[in-house]
Amino acid sequence: MGKQSNTAARRSILGLSLAVAASLAVFSPAQAADLLIEAKARGTLRVAMEGTYPPFNFKDPKTGQLSGYDVEVARLVAGKLGVKPEFVTTEWAAILAGLAAGKYDVIVSQVGITARREQAFDFSRPYTYSSPQLIVRKNDRANYTSLADLKGRKVGVGQGSVFEQQVKAVPGIEVKSYPAAPENLQDLAFGRIDAALNDSLMVSYLLKHSQLPIKAGARVGAIERTGIPFRKGNPQFKAAVDKILADATADGTLKAMSLKWFGTDASRPAQ
Repeated sequence: MGKQSNTAARRSILGLSLAVAASLAVFSPAQAADLLIEAKARGTLRVAMEGTYPPFNFKDPKTGQLSGYDVEVARLVAGKLGVKPEFVTTEWAAILAGLAAGKYDVIVSQVGITARREQAFDFSRPYTYSSPQLIVRKNDRANYTSLADLKGRKVGVGQGSVFEQQVKAVPGIEVKSYPAAPENLQDLAFGRIDAALNDSLMVSYLLKHSQLPIKAGARVGAIERTGIPFRKGNPQFKAAVDKILADATADGTLKAMSLKWFGTDASRPAQ
């Protein structure tokens, strides 16, 4: 799920970023030790996130500190590993390439698990399940029930997100990409675009906290799985993180976090 110059140009570099990430993952020198051993020796887990994508990860306007569901998940994982989380904020367009280059250890920022991304990185088991959802202006009387209904219209999406890929796959839609959600939604409110596509969990939070004249539209597309990506070749780290997330799912910890931020349990696929 996604957050965050010429925004259209920056969104267009997603394919290049993934290609660079894959190349770095393949050709970087072999790691001296599994990431689990490295993180424990260092005492920290370097965690990348956008920091501009409420309610997942954002800076609290009162404290200036990172807050949100992803932040709590990152703190949980780091704590169970016996290390401290060291947060790094970066724009979405470069976040995967930064991981491949070793600028941080993991990304906890609603990274959808896709076959293309799995070619370059390993992922933890999913910790969030959600679906794409349209956002429209409150006074818009059009009834968009699918992406196909938006042919001939302008749709705003997050640069490099799975939502961008989904909209681009539908011929006839003019796609406008943004580095962060606030810019996207402001353009929607001012009529510069006809609809926006984003994560349904973000939409429900947004409607409670935004003063913009927007409303939730139809859910479109399949359920998306979110996981924690890290560089390949770290089986001990993967096993440890998977166990932490599995235990947190089983004992209700992730459910409680999800209910706090979304008002619904997104830690398991909907039954």
